[in-house]
Amino acid sequence: MRIGELSARTGVPVPTIKYYVREGLLPAGLLSSPNQAHYDETHARRLRLIRGLLEVGKLPVAAIGEVIRAIDDKERSVHNLLGPVANALVPEHGGTADAETERARAKVAGIIERRGWQVGADTRAGEALAAALAALERAGHGAFAEVLDTYAEAAELVAGADLAYTTQVAAREDLVETVAVGTVLGDAMFAALRRLAHWDASSRTYGTPQQD
Repeated sequence: MRIGELSARTGVPVPTIKYYVREGLLPAGLLSSPNQAHYDETHARRLRLIRGLLEVGKLPVAAIGEVIRAIDDKERSVHNLLGPVANALVPEHGGTADAETERARAKVAGIIERRGWQVGADTRAGEALAAALAALERAGHGAFAEVLDTYAEAAELVAGADLAYTTQVAAREDLVETVAVGTVLGDAMFAALRRLAHWDASSRTYGTPQQD
């Protein structure tokens, strides 16, 4: 297909497609004449991935480039491919390493060890968890960390469901798109379910029984 057809098929404007090619995010089309290139389904699939990472994952172009390079590195295992993708979806949490943060990092390392998780506490997700725990302590709710293991059990169940879904996908681009889009929208879905469960638990605990 020509670039105009690729644009119409994917909804990505022609100038944007040319920009992705220049940035190395999208392979160049096969030249069929000095001024004409041909594109195929692999280009359409890559464009769908880029759109998903941009629009849903909210990743900057530089981060998308890292993901694309990981996809194109056929020596990488699936685990070593998905790890950087999932890590890229978590915002960096910098800041001062104060006493609350150091205690929170120790709690994160502790729960990772207790659960036997094969992941480092210094990943972006580990730092994000530490930042949340430190914020709870500063707000006077450090005791909330007592439910951390319960949260971890729920997270294991959700992660298992997520990975079971990804096994239905074969192509590397589709696999990355599934993880990226599924992580972002899955987070939103899980948060909404949690709110519904909160409402139900509050009603059962504090609500006034209805009279017949």
